[in-house]
Amino acid sequence: MDPGLRRDDKGGAAMASEAKLLTVQFLQWVAVRPRSYAEVRDTWSSTCPLNCAWEDAVSDDLVERSADGRLVLSERGRARLAEAAGSTIAGLS
Repeated sequence: MDPGLRRDDKGGAAMASEAKLLTVQFLQWVAVRPRSYAEVRDTWSSTCPLNCAWEDAVSDDLVERSADGRLVLSERGRARLAEAAGSTIAGLS
């Protein structure tokens, strides 16, 4: 079996969990302050098809452009980030 397609204990693909983690990390990065397109591209662009956090965040409506054209979290993105933080805290107890 391809190591990239390992299954986790819950039967889901381990890669999916890693992709979700990258998306949460991307959302955390955007939450710090609005980001320009150039900054996002320079920091998060990748030739690796498995590193698609930026593209996933856009397609899932987790980010949006502000009036000045910078990328910011959408309401949905803020909710996803809060949900991820809650999951992390729950996992520690």
